[in-house]
Amino acid sequence: MTIRIFLAIPLLALASPIFAQHFPEPSWKPLPSPLASPLAEAGGKFTTFGSQFPKSFNYQIDNNVFSHQIFRLMFETLLDSDALTLEDRPGLADQWTISEDKKTFTFHIDPRAKWSDGKPITSEDVVWSFEAVKDPNHLTGALQSVMKRLVKIEATDENTVVIHADEVHWKNLQACGSFSILPKHWWKDQDFNKVNFEFPVVSGAYKLGQVSEPHFVRMEKRKDYWRVEDPTMEGLLNFATIEYRFYPAMDVAFEAFKKGDFDSFAVYTSSQWIKETSGERFDKNWIVKQAIHNYNPIGFQGFAMNMRREPYRDIRVRKALAHLLDRKRMNRTIMFDQYTLTSSYWPDLYDESHPNPNQPVEFDVEKARALLKEAGWAVNAATGKLEKDGKPFVMTFLTRDPTTTKFLLIYEEALKDVGITLKIDQKDWAAWAKDMDEYNFDITWAAWGAGPIKDPEGMWESESADLKAGNNITGFRNPEVDKLIESTKEMFNVADRHDVIRKIDKILFEETPYVLLWHIDYIRLLYWNQFGTPDHVLGKYSDEWAATDYWWNDSLQADALKAARSSGAELPTPPREIFFDRTFVSKHSAPAGFVQITPLR
Repeated sequence: MTIRIFLAIPLLALASPIFAQHFPEPSWKPLPSPLASPLAEAGGKFTTFGSQFPKSFNYQIDNNVFSHQIFRLMFETLLDSDALTLEDRPGLADQWTISEDKKTFTFHIDPRAKWSDGKPITSEDVVWSFEAVKDPNHLTGALQSVMKRLVKIEATDENTVVIHADEVHWKNLQACGSFSILPKHWWKDQDFNKVNFEFPVVSGAYKLGQVSEPHFVRMEKRKDYWRVEDPTMEGLLNFATIEYRFYPAMDVAFEAFKKGDFDSFAVYTSSQWIKETSGERFDKNWIVKQAIHNYNPIGFQGFAMNMRREPYRDIRVRKALAHLLDRKRMNRTIMFDQYTLTSSYWPDLYDESHPNPNQPVEFDVEKARALLKEAGWAVNAATGKLEKDGKPFVMTFLTRDPTTTKFLLIYEEALKDVGITLKIDQKDWAAWAKDMDEYNFDITWAAWGAGPIKDPEGMWESESADLKAGNNITGFRNPEVDKLIESTKEMFNVADRHDVIRKIDKILFEETPYVLLWHIDYIRLLYWNQFGTPDHVLGKYSDEWAATDYWWNDSLQADALKAARSSGAELPTPPREIFFDRTFVSKHSAPAGFVQITPLR
């Protein structure tokens, strides 16, 4: 079950070497990705589910997974990240250096780089894009949090930019390299906060095609993409057209998928995975059902409480609301015990070497009553309602998906038992997202993606609570967490930072800004059996969206599916489970200049 996946800003850089002030000879070689299949064919169309129609395709002002996916196809960044090793690699910049004091970052733009209208991508575009994100009037709070230490940018020539930081921080290179570069000559005349569905000038491999709100959007591959002949693009982004379909609810989308209205569907609902994946289409392998076990980072989901408002400022109230959620019952009766109950904001930071010290919050109505009483709430004998200072406890739950109702009905039983009134305020994605940008809510269901390298700053630092449209949606503030985050700024070793983040996690768990829910550690994927895929199906650290990166249209397989559906024949059974470590062939060693990284825990 998921409601909306936000995107915690992905981290591109690990501990990068410190270069001198000249551009060194690059140690990497432009080789094909070892994750791409040499059998991949270019062309054809791929259609997939894109959730509800968003308020914007502009990921910079609508921080969600779908908008990020579509935006990355159109616009590029100075640096990219190797999908296997996580090391930095060229994006729009073909070379870069870091000063000895680690505060100055110099990037040389690849002279081949061009916009789709034929104009060269220059340092002026980078400067304008940087300043646009940093503009406090723009709804770029999540990006501003990442880039806050970057205080100055200058163009030293047409292809070179220098970015200055005011202090040393392990994240500065990532901050420099991960904001989207936009064409100044088009964007400068636009209202930045209102550029939502029109992007006539792009640099990436795809351009925006037909948009039919609220039904679909098509992305069309560019034949004149400036890197189209680059060896690093071989076997990647193979489809000529990528179409994203939008539906008002997950169950509606699932029914459309089973009818063949689109090609792939990631299952977030256990009842669908367990009960609704049988019958001819599944039994005869016309639809492939696979559990993908890779290193896709595990995020968290929960009921986010707005701590800017009463009574959610009171930790006793927040803890009481957590004790009133019967997660075990929900997992058993609605989700077939498919989930692990979450007791961390970074579930994949814990393993045998690092056991999780947080004890799961148990359903306990009497403990909740005691906490509410301690916080000054009492039941009015005449009305049966919980009150404080003559005002009843009415909790408005902001949601955008009708499938939340079955969970909220169970929650409502316990809330009503202690005298709390639950009101459900259901809106579409655009209206819901607007309320979230303005922090106009009591409590809502939010699901967050994650990166392999953990970074608590944008969501948990006190300063981030004031950013417009930021990731700190609960308004969390804690001086001890601030000090711990500050202590990591010069930690260039990932393991050392993760040790500190485990301490932060313990504080967060105690403070209860979210009523944590549940998670799984694999991807539940369905797709019509007409595509070519690499043996590992998805990437090492990627989720279901990576199908657009690695899959291709296999004409023979498509013909076989068509014939099987016509005759009622059964197709060969594909693997039901995919394990990255078992399917990724060992001969695929990392390219020269890169270092293989073991799973980050």
